[in-house]
Amino acid sequence: MDTGPGNETIAVPPGRVTLSDRRTDRRWSVEVAPFHLGRFQVTQALYEQLTGERPGSAHGDGLPVEGVSWWDAVRFCNTLSERAGFTPAYRFPAGNEIVEWDRSADGYRLPTEAEWEHACRSGTTGPRYGPLDEIAWHRANSQDRLHEVGGKQPNRWGLYDMLGNVWEWCWDLYDPDVYGTYRVLRGGGWFDEHWSCRASVRRRSHPTFQVDDVGFRVARSAGR
Repeated sequence: MDTGPGNETIAVPPGRVTLSDRRTDRRWSVEVAPFHLGRFQVTQALYEQLTGERPGSAHGDGLPVEGVSWWDAVRFCNTLSERAGFTPAYRFPAGNEIVEWDRSADGYRLPTEAEWEHACRSGTTGPRYGPLDEIAWHRANSQDRLHEVGGKQPNRWGLYDMLGNVWEWCWDLYDPDVYGTYRVLRGGGWFDEHWSCRASVRRRSHPTFQVDDVGFRVARSAGR
């Protein structure tokens, strides 16, 4: 299957990452096992090839898909897994109300929040893995629009657009005690100011919302 950019993955080494939430001033550390993460954000061409749909308001094969909900993203991961001959990572025992992650599956999935930040930082310790204009499309340089994936410099591990262009869905709930089923978004987008395009910044959205600056990239567990 010729999928082009969007599902090629990079091996991410294990490590430990400290997450933080400015709203609550909470910090917590997570051990991250080795895994694989998409070199690029999922493109519109790949999304259409697998689903027959091209959501969002901007159109271009090499643009990151946007206007996709969290539910759209997890279903896409299962479809990509089936096309590639892998065991789907997600099960839906109650239709659109519940999703279960089969951690023994070898299929594609969304990264966890800790995996995402560990991969974004790529061994660096500052707020970004390089000068912002060189690595990210954001409000000051995007001309208020999406750009094709891979147009800026990658991080040290070869991952592109980890900051800017579109926010990326992660697997995790944001804060279930306060926000219920809202899921985590990471990375900043084309319309965000520089302070939102940092490795540590968290955003939340309802899993059914489809927003024009939100996309995703795929992950797979290592050794699968």
